[in-house]
Amino acid sequence: MPSAADRLELGPPRDAGSLRAFSLALLVHVLLIAALTWGVNWKRSDQTLSFEAELWSSVPQEAAPKPVKTPPPPPPAPKPPQAKIPPPAPTPDVDIALEQEKKRKLLLQKKEAKLQKAKAAQEKLQTELQAKKEKEKEKEQKIREDLAKRKAAEEAKKVEAKKQEAEDEAKQKLAEAAADKQRQENIQRIASLAGATGGADAKGVAQKSSGPSASYGGKVRAKVKPNIVFTEDIAGNPTAEVEVRTALDGSIISQRLIKPSGNKAWDEAVIKAIIRTETMPRDVDGRVPSPMIIEFRPRD
Repeated sequence: MPSAADRLELGPPRDAGSLRAFSLALLVHVLLIAALTWGVNWKRSDQTLSFEAELWSSVPQEAAPKPVKTPPPPPPAPKPPQAKIPPPAPTPDVDIALEQEKKRKLLLQKKEAKLQKAKAAQEKLQTELQAKKEKEKEKEQKIREDLAKRKAAEEAKKVEAKKQEAEDEAKQKLAEAAADKQRQENIQRIASLAGATGGADAKGVAQKSSGPSASYGGKVRAKVKPNIVFTEDIAGNPTAEVEVRTALDGSIISQRLIKPSGNKAWDEAVIKAIIRTETMPRDVDGRVPSPMIIEFRPRD
């Protein structure tokens, strides 16, 4: 059997730090053995025996075997479905907290309901105030309109009163003028009675008549009739009377229908004929009577 010296010669060469490592390993083993010994014999009453060992040479170590590939383990079988476990009953502290939270929410809801009610009441009050203001505004507007209507009615009454006063004044002036004219005519009539040449039934104020001669009407019709343009058939022989005013030289100033014939076309034809005539003939005394009333018949 080979000796220890031969084994050391055949062993691997020692490196410089092997002694230190060996010492530390020995110390660890000693401590481990001491711990195991104390753990086994700590209940015994006899004194614990301690052992000491020293190792001065390294123990040869064999190489570890090569790793062998092992097949992967089979997949685990599916676990059976587990029944649902109801949650544990709440503890008294949890019940108290839930009750307090419930009370807090209920109190909050009551506060919100009160706020909503107060807000609705305020909105209703504002609406009523606004409606009241609108009603008062409409009332004031109506009062202003009534005052304006009254003022307008009073102004209209004043205007009407002034107008009536002016009319009354004009009528009075006309009446006074007519009365004055009648008075003057009476004075002239009285003054001319001594030299009057009229008949017993005469009502004029002049000393002698100044009307047209008996043949003057025929002269006027002879001058105006050629200017009448009328081609319509007319029943009967209606008369149209026209008042004509002239200047001293006989120029026609105006013409006015004072008595219609009943046929508008004939009346218009007569007026147009007088306008076309422009001047009236002179009478036997060289004058042109004005105003004069002329009668026109379609069958004359």
